[in-house]
Amino acid sequence: MGRVKTIARRTFLIGSAAVLGGVAFGAYLYKRPVENPLLPDLAEGDAALTEYVRITSDGVTLITPRADKGQGAYHVQAALIAEELDIDLDQVTVDPGPPSPAYYNTALSEEAPGFMPTDEGFGANSMRTIMGAAMKIMGMQITGGSTTTADSWEKLRVAGAVARETLKAAAAQQTGVDVAEMTTTRGTVVLPDGTAIAYTELAATAATLDPVQDVNLKAASEWRYIGKPMQRLDTVSKSTGMQDYGIDFELEDMLYATVVTNPRKGGDCWWINDEAALTMRGVHSVVAVTGGFGVIADNTWRAFQAAQQVTAGWSRAPYPAEQSDHWAALESAFADGKQDSQYRDDGDVEDALDEGDVVTAEYRAPYLAHAPLEPINATVKVSTDRVDVWTGTQVPRFVQTEVGKITGMDTEDVHVHVLMMGGSFGHRLELDVCRQAAEIAMTVPDTPVKVTYSREEDMTHDYTRQIAMARMRGTVKDGQVETLDLGIAMPSVVSSQMSRIGLSVPGPDAQIVAGAWEQPFGIPNYRVTGYRAPELAPISSWRSVGASSNGFFHDSALDELIHAAGADPMEERIRLTWDENARAVLEAVADMSGWSGPSMGENRGRGVAFCMSFGVPCAEVVEVTNTDRGIKIDKVFVAANVGQIVDPETLSRQMSGGALWGLGHSIAAEITHSDGMSDQQNFDGFEAMRMYQVPSVETRALELGEHVRGMGEPAVPPAAAALANAIFAATGTRLREMPFRNHFDFV
Repeated sequence: MGRVKTIARRTFLIGSAAVLGGVAFGAYLYKRPVENPLLPDLAEGDAALTEYVRITSDGVTLITPRADKGQGAYHVQAALIAEELDIDLDQVTVDPGPPSPAYYNTALSEEAPGFMPTDEGFGANSMRTIMGAAMKIMGMQITGGSTTTADSWEKLRVAGAVARETLKAAAAQQTGVDVAEMTTTRGTVVLPDGTAIAYTELAATAATLDPVQDVNLKAASEWRYIGKPMQRLDTVSKSTGMQDYGIDFELEDMLYATVVTNPRKGGDCWWINDEAALTMRGVHSVVAVTGGFGVIADNTWRAFQAAQQVTAGWSRAPYPAEQSDHWAALESAFADGKQDSQYRDDGDVEDALDEGDVVTAEYRAPYLAHAPLEPINATVKVSTDRVDVWTGTQVPRFVQTEVGKITGMDTEDVHVHVLMMGGSFGHRLELDVCRQAAEIAMTVPDTPVKVTYSREEDMTHDYTRQIAMARMRGTVKDGQVETLDLGIAMPSVVSSQMSRIGLSVPGPDAQIVAGAWEQPFGIPNYRVTGYRAPELAPISSWRSVGASSNGFFHDSALDELIHAAGADPMEERIRLTWDENARAVLEAVADMSGWSGPSMGENRGRGVAFCMSFGVPCAEVVEVTNTDRGIKIDKVFVAANVGQIVDPETLSRQMSGGALWGLGHSIAAEITHSDGMSDQQNFDGFEAMRMYQVPSVETRALELGEHVRGMGEPAVPPAAAALANAIFAATGTRLREMPFRNHFDFV
């Protein structure tokens, strides 16, 4: 009954909004059932009981459409379906399924612009509902924004329940036994006399029935999987080296290729000299692609070697050539007052600044590459009546559309086969390699071509994290923080990313201030302003997007003000926090770390940082020692509230992995430009955290409130600030720009 009430409420909100705001869609489109994309390809006797469950005589396949980039997405989705389907995970196969509007992601709407994640008012929820309906109507099949668990939580359990009840109905038709007398367990329907009928034996009958829609979800007391530690489905394959990724994909008679494009991202290619390359062993051809050329050979290594022998003429960069010019552009955004948003403006900031002693600071965050371990790749085969694409992607429907445009094929004739990814961090939201692979494959019809980037091409042509700068002014009074005025300047991530698929997004870019304006602190005079810098080097979503830099800016500024007030960093954050869940998270991390103040003795210190991002309050404490060789990170404590834990093991790894990701990049990583080109070309110039630098990490996840949240990104934003605050406690030196290795060595 609860689900019926939820849908009725959403329908009312959509209808009301359509009347009030002139929205071009309404309750009818929202309620209209999605078409099951599995039905057209079913063999006789097979059943697709929902768009998420396919059963044949050979076995049960669970469709897990949110992409797996190493975060365990396939496993979590499968567990949610299996929980209600009453089948064990060792009995199923998982498949990401075809691109389809049926696999829309409504959880992307939770970050409604201009509304606090803690705002449960009519206006905020109405906007979320409207945006969620838009996601369904547009069929937005996207993996990102830490939404996999949140989006899957209800719909996949319902899918499992629908399949379960439909299988019971099939068993009733076969046996004449009343459904009410049946139970299900371990992939079977069990009759009153104990006879067990395997789901696979019911597939043919189930295929003739309309799915049973009137279902009840299990009570928490009946859960076998949810909330309990599980071994991930890919643990054995990854531990034994048997897991296949896109880079491992092979087909008969396949050709191999690589691309080289203008080293100044987005620049043109004026001419190509391929004479030397064409004489090399195994080289098939050199072909033009947008912005550069591709080399086709009989294996990837020979394509790489031949590509080095091709010379080309490159145009200049369509953005400032030198790194100093990029920073100057951010400074100009402040000076010119190009305000993009001001979602937070509490109290009277100007009066407070006029009356008090003002604390000021400036913070900087550099461009950062995504740098997944698996280089970007895609395999494409162009035939007369269809195109096939095999690749790791977070946006399969966008791939379908773009490849269709390039090849002139109708979208429904472009078949995208999503493969396991060896990392992404947002990189595989982009489409370049699929476009280039399609351009190359068109030159060799009916032949599959696997395009693989060299590590250098991958690193230097990545659409990086945004460069950003923040300026803080603040005051303190009577030992407490009284005023925080934070201005943030960066180019628009959303505009840059959307422009590459021919879209423009009107209005402010919420990512410019994400992770700063929505913090649940009751500072009397509190303002966060976003300034949109001009477009510079092309940028994209990087793990936690705007919050990845703003978490550092906001919490560093808050820590400086707390220090100026003479208050304890943990106690003052807790005092300022008006949200109960956020306060519980801070109290949890204080308990975990045994917090007794920032000082831990000579040359030792601890720092705390907090950031709410993607609706998740997350707090971290970092402990460091200032040794004679440099800073050693000793321990890290991470606490967060996700509302409902599906798999505590996977969640803990996301929390620790996110914190270490944030720490490693804050220490050593940056992308800079000279003559319009990236200075860093491989991991020797873009360093990850070394094994000997990795501290012990302790995690604690809370289950407070009604919302189910994801943890793929929220542990990243507080990490840099917690480390900087700890280094200040140990050394007395404030770090206001990353990477920190420009100021300290790390051991």
